[in-house]
Amino acid sequence: MWQEPTRRQFLQAAAAAGVMGLAGAGCQGPARQGPRTALVSPGCRRSKVRVARLILGRPEAAWPTPALDLEQEVARYRKHMASMPDAFADVDFAVDELVTKPEQAAGLKERLREVDGILAIHLSMGIWNLMPPLLETGRPTVLFAAPYSGHEWTSFGQWMAGEQGARLDCLLTSDLDQLAVAVRPFRALHHLREAKILNLTARNFQGFAGAMKEAFGTDIVKLDRDRVLAAYEAVPEEAARAEARWWIDHAEKVVEPSREEIFKSARLALAMHRLLEDEQATVFTVDCYGTMWRKLPAYPCIGFVRLNNMGLGGICESDLQSAMTHILFQGLAGRPGFISDPTMDLSRDSIILAHCLGTPRMDGPRGPAAPYRLRTIMERREGAVPQVRMRKGQKVTQAKLIGHDRLLCFTGEVTDTPDLPRGCRTKITVRVDGDAERLWRNWSHGLHRVTCYGDLTDDLRRFCRFAGVEFVQEA
Repeated sequence: MWQEPTRRQFLQAAAAAGVMGLAGAGCQGPARQGPRTALVSPGCRRSKVRVARLILGRPEAAWPTPALDLEQEVARYRKHMASMPDAFADVDFAVDELVTKPEQAAGLKERLREVDGILAIHLSMGIWNLMPPLLETGRPTVLFAAPYSGHEWTSFGQWMAGEQGARLDCLLTSDLDQLAVAVRPFRALHHLREAKILNLTARNFQGFAGAMKEAFGTDIVKLDRDRVLAAYEAVPEEAARAEARWWIDHAEKVVEPSREEIFKSARLALAMHRLLEDEQATVFTVDCYGTMWRKLPAYPCIGFVRLNNMGLGGICESDLQSAMTHILFQGLAGRPGFISDPTMDLSRDSIILAHCLGTPRMDGPRGPAAPYRLRTIMERREGAVPQVRMRKGQKVTQAKLIGHDRLLCFTGEVTDTPDLPRGCRTKITVRVDGDAERLWRNWSHGLHRVTCYGDLTDDLRRFCRFAGVEFVQEA
């Protein structure tokens, strides 16, 4: 059972946590340190992604050359992956073998069923009968094949189209850095399975929660308002004042909110983080425009942004579909999502994505921070929220996981960051890749989409393939 912390316990925890600042290596305010790498969610439930690294080759094969030294090739691949510590910091190569015989591959099947995914590296011709035992495990598998590794690539498409091919994807490239890309879908599946979402609402969402648990392993649990209020009252005033001062000092400007409003928002932010810690959860969402409107001491916006900056998750309006998408983006890219209310501008082939809440660390917890101002929520003319100026010229991906079996997606480039007294505070204009008119004509499943920095189309396609989710390119 959760117990209200004493003042001394809370201060000790805050001291042990350290200080995070947007201008430095952390996130903000008097809070615990962020993840060791931008790819690892710092939730208490964190565990490493278990990957099987299987390097496939036959001695004295004709291609790339009969003189190929397999052990030397194995060492070359392992050395290159070791040179990218951030990309693999959360990966446990639970099975790590050079496989040269079918019976050897077959003998690994039981061990392979315990991993999140299989990274198979093609060294030489003659791996035809090494792959079937791997695919028979049903584990997501990415086959990496550099040029000259053999002629088997001519059959990779047939393997993917075959009965067991739904769990296979291939990377045909000389770029060894793509080995880090290969493990991203495994990480995303792992993050979804490890994730726990706290939902502060009076609504019933058990049907959706049950479907997510069955499909991905994600826990979504209801949070009681009285417990949040107790956690709020347990936050020492001096800790909340320090958090509020940090937000004020690092803002370009405080436009509307009073210092007292920022203080209450900061106190609620610390309470939200404490509840995540107590529940070993990773994402917090509040029905802030519904059953919890004006039933909390402050709006949760600063708390949401604080969690997003840390590599955790803060999600507006109890939008559980966006919460799942946010976790997916973090798993694939180590970066948070920006939930938005879009509006179209077809004269510029663009969509304007707007929400009052903006996250400065859209590049991830260890990336550069965007400038922000402290504003009120536009529609309500109350509360305190960071209005963030994102980066022009940035490629972005918008997506939304619909239920457990469909993902909507489009990409574009940020061309403007409007600062107008219309729409929500934080805004980006995105020139749509493809057909903007097709995008709005086919728009479905509500208003929100989740935006992440970078073109993650291929990563999302791979995830969908492995998760049995239909991938829909909206534009």
